[in-house]
Amino acid sequence: MALGATSLVFLFILTCLYAALFTSNLTPFESWKQKLSDRRGIHNKKADRSIEINESVKLLLRRLVRGEDRIKLDTTGFSCHTDLHSELCLVNKPVRIDNSGLTIYVPSSQSYVNRTLKPYANRDDGTAMSRVSPVKIVNGDVNAPACRITHDAPAVVFSSGGFTGNVFHEINEVIIPLFITTRHFRSRLKFLITDYKPWWVSKYSKVLTHLSHYEAINPAANGSAVHCFPGAVIGLVYHGKLALNATGIPGGYSAFDFKHFLRESYNLKIENVSEIKREKPILILISRKKSRVVSNENEIVVMMEELGFEVVVTRPNKMSNLNKFAALVNSCSVLVGAHGAGLTNQVFLPDGAVMVQVVPLGLEWASTNYYGAPTKEMGVQYLEYRIEPEESSLMQTYGRDHPVITDPASVFAKGYYAARAVYIDAQNLKINVKRFKETVVQAKELIGRSSPLN
Repeated sequence: MALGATSLVFLFILTCLYAALFTSNLTPFESWKQKLSDRRGIHNKKADRSIEINESVKLLLRRLVRGEDRIKLDTTGFSCHTDLHSELCLVNKPVRIDNSGLTIYVPSSQSYVNRTLKPYANRDDGTAMSRVSPVKIVNGDVNAPACRITHDAPAVVFSSGGFTGNVFHEINEVIIPLFITTRHFRSRLKFLITDYKPWWVSKYSKVLTHLSHYEAINPAANGSAVHCFPGAVIGLVYHGKLALNATGIPGGYSAFDFKHFLRESYNLKIENVSEIKREKPILILISRKKSRVVSNENEIVVMMEELGFEVVVTRPNKMSNLNKFAALVNSCSVLVGAHGAGLTNQVFLPDGAVMVQVVPLGLEWASTNYYGAPTKEMGVQYLEYRIEPEESSLMQTYGRDHPVITDPASVFAKGYYAARAVYIDAQNLKINVKRFKETVVQAKELIGRSSPLN
């Protein structure tokens, strides 16, 4: 019985072998060649995929430059553009980045590849740049270290140093330039952040994760790791104070598109102020505690409430949680504050909302150019309240006939820091409530007339 079972098993195996060897149209040698070919096919598919990635990276990178810079990138694989505010270098071929020395190895026979730059968009300010670590770019044809970690998306190298800690500089010199530089990559890139600050990465995590599918790389945390990328962007494109020049951005993105991007990133619900249906519209009053302090703030609040606003007095500690504060700003109809970084939060206002800037003595140009001018492109209505000398504490300090009061230009002629010490750091305000009321009434009238069409 056992012998019969063994015979049956032997016949079954013999049948299977016959089917495998003789029913195929391929000879054993041809079958072997096909298997070898299949293996090569898998390898070729991987190679084809690598070529596709590299070609895609090249197309995305070349859109960041024009003219001679683009020609140089196409012909040599490396190009740098420098202007007053920023420096941008592009590499459209594989690079190796050594985290330990912040050194980028570029395969090239060109001597001009060797350079050092600081990837932060405020290069004309020595104080800001002293807080930014330099990145070295060197010829990687010889002595390039071996790859430890290989990526299939290009690197974007920028610094979170400089003047981060001040919301104006964070948005102006990092977030907007980051959007300008990377939005057209459609999240197919990896951020390598020098001068890495965990609190900053956490604060802007929603922006970073909407611009990249990948976790940001902290060079300091990776020690001596060498990362390899199919290409790289070193530095960020800068267009001016809270500015986006659509004609100079791949994809033609505008300030309006940037605001839409922020609404998506922070899940902000209100697009236009006309969507806010409240008996009392919300007015956010930015309260300052170190300089440009409004000493009669309580009187201002009473006046605003009498005009029918729900007034939310906001101090710096309330702005630290950007996720919550962005939602609050998006729900308000009017944003009011003295010249200062808090007015940068206009980027979260719904279209058609009103921003009122209280302009201290001597700060007319800065107020208009830093915060006033960008409002139009942001879809925000803008009003200024320029104080009289009597409303400034400088009047009591220097007297009516002093050049600080009568000729601010002569103070600015002594240099930025001399003027800053007087007009920015040492000036407080006592606003004429009756005169300021006219501006607040005008703001309420503007939101009443606002609509998506307007």
